[in-house]
Amino acid sequence: MRKQRAIFATLPFLALLSLLFVFFFFSGQHAKTHRDPPPAAHPEFSLLIGILTRPDNYDRRHFLRLVYGVQSPAPFAETHIKFVLCNLTKAEQRVFIALEILRFDDILLLDCAENMNSGKTHAYLSSLPALLPRRYDLVMKADDDVYIRLDPLTRSLRRLNRTDLYYGFGIPCATRGGAADYMSGMGFLLSWDLVEWIAGSDVPANRKVGPEDKMVGEWLRLGRKGRNRVSEKPGMYDYPGSNGRCSHELVPETVAVHRLKRWDRWLHVLRFFNVTAGLKPSKLYHID
Repeated sequence: MRKQRAIFATLPFLALLSLLFVFFFFSGQHAKTHRDPPPAAHPEFSLLIGILTRPDNYDRRHFLRLVYGVQSPAPFAETHIKFVLCNLTKAEQRVFIALEILRFDDILLLDCAENMNSGKTHAYLSSLPALLPRRYDLVMKADDDVYIRLDPLTRSLRRLNRTDLYYGFGIPCATRGGAADYMSGMGFLLSWDLVEWIAGSDVPANRKVGPEDKMVGEWLRLGRKGRNRVSEKPGMYDYPGSNGRCSHELVPETVAVHRLKRWDRWLHVLRFFNVTAGLKPSKLYHID
């Protein structure tokens, strides 16, 4: 009788151990899907997309993980996406973001005070050569209110020179080709040689404060860099009606849409590009 009671007493404990094993095993398996994807068999180039965001924007990061997680970049490009934050200043940030790092491994923490136009872009670009364990052919800086379509982006980059490259949405908005003064902060891209130059040159180091996208253009002008300048129009633009001549209607050849600060705009964009087309029918849910 005592043996029976002892066996029954251990059953809840064994059940708990089993549940914990299943949870951690499948969590670990699922977590792998959110880390950097394996490189293509023979990638033609590698691309790092750094999305500058703030530590407290937890919901936005999780939403963007969904948005980019359902996309498939072109197979010839090795594409990694990271969220870029400055120093953590709250106890909850240190714990919650540590959980994000453990779960997703997609955060870069910089040694800077959180800001928009006081040096964060410089901190991001100048830190990469020493911070990363590897080099990338191309590096992009993006805002967290922009929707980037990875396949059109990588296909538009395929034909371009991968040295001294400065790519994005040219400002002023009416400019075409390589005549832009600078590329909009929504999402501009630099070749790795320019990233290394930014990391080591006094030109950007002494000019950190100001509208971050305009300052990058100024660095390259003063350093006589970025001669391979590509303005991706009409593929990159601001959301329809949000910013004068920088805006236009959504188009099939879109590379990036900016100024998606409201959920209704995200809904419009995701519906336009039929992002959920791959959803398989199931009796487990009903979606009209």
